Amino acid sequence: MFAQTRKTADEHEQPPSHVGRGLKVTGVLDIDGDLYVAGTVSGRINAHRVVLSPESNVEGDVVANEVHLEGRFNGRIFALAVTVESSANVTGKIFHNTVSVARGARVDGRMPWRPPSYFETLTQLPETRP
Repeated sequence: MFAQTRKTADEHEQPPSHVGRGLKVTGVLDIDGDLYVAGTVSGRINAHRVVLSPESNVEGDVVANEVHLEGRFNGRIFALAVTVESSANVTGKIFHNTVSVARGARVDGRMPWRPPSYFETLTQLPETRP
């Protein structure tokens, strides 16, 4: 028989994707790995990890295992772990299992806690209420 080779964690990782400062994206971004946003996104982001830099402006839904917020966000976040830095300005809902909010961050909305199983079975996002 052939010996099975195991890939290391580094071999599974995709190089990070970037939305630069001068870039504006409208629609759905499906990323297998990490996404770093310094520009403007209007729509939905699906990624393993999302980092919104201080220059970023995102409106819509973010679905990820981990989200790190430093910029402006308006919408809903569905993530196991969320970090909101002091430079962040967040409006909307953050569905999370763990959340960290730095002193000075602006958060206008709700942060409902969810168990890890919620995110594992999340196949379709709940509809927004008018």
